[in-house]
Amino acid sequence: MVSFADVRRWKPDTLEDVFRTLGKRTDELTGIGDEFNSAEQPAGWSGPAAENAANRHGASAKHMRTLIAEVSSVREAVGRAAEEVERIRKRLNAAEHKAHASGFEITEEGGVRDANPPQDVPAAEVEQVKQQRLRIRDELVAEIESILDDAERIDGDLAKVLVAAEQDEIAPGPLSGARTVAAAAKAPKDGSPAENAAWWKSLSDAKRAEYTENPPAWLGNRDGIPAAVRDKANRARIDDERSALRAERAKLAQGGLSDDEKGELENVDAKLKSIDAVEKMLARGDRQLLLLDTGGERAKAAVAVGNVDTADHVSVYTPGFNTTVDGSLNADKQMDQLRRQAQFESDRHGDGGKVATVTWVGTEFPQWSEVSDPDRSVAGSKSAEEGGNKLAEFCEGINASRDKEPHLTAIGHSYGSTITGYAMQQQGHGVDDAVFSGSPGVGTDNVKDLNLPDGHAYRIEAKNDWVADLGRFGGDPSHLDGMTGLSAKDATVGDHELKGVEGHSSYFTPNSTSQYNMSTVVAGLPDRAIKDDGRGFGDAISGIIS
Repeated sequence: MVSFADVRRWKPDTLEDVFRTLGKRTDELTGIGDEFNSAEQPAGWSGPAAENAANRHGASAKHMRTLIAEVSSVREAVGRAAEEVERIRKRLNAAEHKAHASGFEITEEGGVRDANPPQDVPAAEVEQVKQQRLRIRDELVAEIESILDDAERIDGDLAKVLVAAEQDEIAPGPLSGARTVAAAAKAPKDGSPAENAAWWKSLSDAKRAEYTENPPAWLGNRDGIPAAVRDKANRARIDDERSALRAERAKLAQGGLSDDEKGELENVDAKLKSIDAVEKMLARGDRQLLLLDTGGERAKAAVAVGNVDTADHVSVYTPGFNTTVDGSLNADKQMDQLRRQAQFESDRHGDGGKVATVTWVGTEFPQWSEVSDPDRSVAGSKSAEEGGNKLAEFCEGINASRDKEPHLTAIGHSYGSTITGYAMQQQGHGVDDAVFSGSPGVGTDNVKDLNLPDGHAYRIEAKNDWVADLGRFGGDPSHLDGMTGLSAKDATVGDHELKGVEGHSSYFTPNSTSQYNMSTVVAGLPDRAIKDDGRGFGDAISGIIS
């Protein structure tokens, strides 16, 4: 029986090392097996010796297939155990942290000891504090029991496979060489988009079909996996995520709440609203849910309009300061309108390729309440850099998931343009064009740092957009050499009148020059865009000051 002390000593890294070693051995054995299977009996050899050699060859080939199946099965079991042990470790750490923060201690036997009871509690609050601590203790006890139950199951499952392999009870499947064994490999832990895509493409047709029809939850947020698979996996998680959040809310709502617990309750409520908002987006039809993450303080999500797997032109839009999943529904509607305009341009003047747009809220954007926090403030770059790393991987994953890469455009507004700028500074982001609107800076004063083809970095600045003149992050984009200016003023295209926009928040207004310009870039038709340096009074003032 697994004890709590045993679980405390479990090391997922050790299992990962074993998993990698077994992978190498599987590849080596499979290569030997392929060579052995391809060995042919000399032409013209017959008689008892030839028949005996053929029988021995067949028996050896069968033994090789059995050995490969055993090593492969053990490898898969070790890989599953490593993932589950990692989850157990995180749960254990969370329980230990909660216990310590509440004055409890989890003993080696798995008991919960009141190590640091509160002192000097006012008489009127004694009973309330007592009940609250009893509740926390009971929650810890329940979580420890659950951890031990799962640990017992994990240990038992791995032991069964090891015993079966030792006793030669694992029968070989219909192997056809190294490719079949490689297809059974476990998905890479914390894999890059390229690694995830390579794993997916290494699977057999049957295994891919199985995952496509009934994808496991962990595929939903993996960059490099096809959009349709991620969408199905994430949609299937919605009810479970909502149930877990409701259960968490019910626990927090019991009894009196500390200020920290009140904050946690507000975060849970916001996450529940975010899930509702995501469902409303999906209900509009022709949507793909490419990211759903309720971890951290705020929910994260990415919703596509159109089919990212088959679209010839894909854009990824990152909104700005104060963005939340539950409070930024209009971005999805704006991206739908932009997609329609870009599709119009593609059909009339371009290659007729299909267009898909994505609203990416894949990081925790700075909020008004965090302005004074140096690590989270909109005035600092830390959040933008962290978000940029995630956005770059998301964009890279779109390309990696496909056999033929689409024309990919990144669009950022306000602080989202800064996030996009930092994303473009990552190698291998796979973006072909980037549009920065109302930008306080792109994180660099050198356009070449954005790793974009020459002439494919664009910026739009509307009249009276003071944010776009701040130049807070790497200087004002209007003054960067190599940045192409797109107009936000009144304009005419053929016999069609386009409206100019003003201020900081109207760049996506339908039938506006700025929206039109973004649509031409998304459709791969930047030559049809209306150019303008966008400089105004704010730029003149900043030029004088500098």
